[in-house]
Amino acid sequence: MFPQAKDALIEGSYANAQETYAQYAVNTGAALERLARIPISLHCWQGDDVGGFEAGEALSGGGIQATGNYPGKARTAGELRTDVEKALSLIPGTHRLNLHAMYAETGGKKVDRDELEPGHFQRWIDWAKGQGLGMDFNPTCFSHPKADDGFTLSHRDAGIRQFWIDHCIACRKIGEAMGRALGTPCVTNVWIPDGFKDIPVDRMTPRALLKQSLDAVFAEKIDPKYNLDSVESKLFGIGSESYVVGSHEFYLGYALRNGTLLCLDAGHFHPTEVISDKISSVMLYLDEILLHVSRGVRWDSDHVVILSDELRAIAEEIVRHDCLGRIHIGLDFFDASINRIAAWVTGTRAMIKALLLALLEPVDRLRTLEQEGDYTARLALLEEIKTLPFGAVWDYYCLQQGVPAGAAWINAVKQYEAEVLAGRG
Repeated sequence: MFPQAKDALIEGSYANAQETYAQYAVNTGAALERLARIPISLHCWQGDDVGGFEAGEALSGGGIQATGNYPGKARTAGELRTDVEKALSLIPGTHRLNLHAMYAETGGKKVDRDELEPGHFQRWIDWAKGQGLGMDFNPTCFSHPKADDGFTLSHRDAGIRQFWIDHCIACRKIGEAMGRALGTPCVTNVWIPDGFKDIPVDRMTPRALLKQSLDAVFAEKIDPKYNLDSVESKLFGIGSESYVVGSHEFYLGYALRNGTLLCLDAGHFHPTEVISDKISSVMLYLDEILLHVSRGVRWDSDHVVILSDELRAIAEEIVRHDCLGRIHIGLDFFDASINRIAAWVTGTRAMIKALLLALLEPVDRLRTLEQEGDYTARLALLEEIKTLPFGAVWDYYCLQQGVPAGAAWINAVKQYEAEVLAGRG
């Protein structure tokens, strides 16, 4: 069993930390108030290994693969919702759920993706309303017979291309319905796997076709109070190692010209390329962006997010440039080799910890030193604040929010595994 610190000990440690941070002109109470207002969008596909619940479909393909066979994955939408509830009970703050189109509930009937309607997600919407959650949404442009050759919105066959256009249009309407019902805009993010395994001769035509398809998808305007459109790039994928149609340059240009959000996925760039460095550039030109926070290990392998240097850098860029109201933060990883609920909790708590660390930074003082050209003091202060008592502030935040502090949450996951997950076979 992992110990749970006593409330009095947490409060005492926090009081000392509060005083320490005050010496650096950092108000810990104000930081926690801001932190509590930042939602993280949890991705539903961690809970069932990116399987989905489409009737009669065995899903695979599109470069999407969760490795491992840890017991207890969700087999139904009901089980998945229960698992998400358990994860949320161990994560401080109020958050969101990110859903893919393949998680529709159609009553066992075969409903193809171009025929999906808001009613196929009504149970999800009702559940989210009961949980006090916002929702985000994604077309599922993979794991389908019409995506078997690796092309969807950029397909040379006009009929197949139209199928995926209709699917994305349907998904925007579903996102709008979610936003209306829940009173918070739904970010509907378009990602496609289109690309070539080997070197193409014609790189232009697929991109021209993709542009035409996106223009058709986004032709009908939807009130941004209910739905926000986003487009997501990728460097390469399984089966598209040599060329991806929807590159970063393509989607950056599209977002700038058409006013959509741009999604930056932490695993969708070169192994030595980081999205933290891109934030300050794209935010000069775009009103809002979407982040898919993941952890690539040598490639876009979607490992569980941890409190890494890059995660801290992402959070610092968001906070230092006062972009919290303009950046939507979502998670995107899937690991079937460990307890799936523990993966959600670990990754989400890590993202929140990174944001708290950024909020506790004496950014005004650091900025002044930089503007004065005192780079010596800037470097020294950046190093010294790394050892400030952040952990005491984090534990107090967990106590405030009614979730376990420290490693005590692992006990709840182990108990849930024994009582619920073990019964799933």
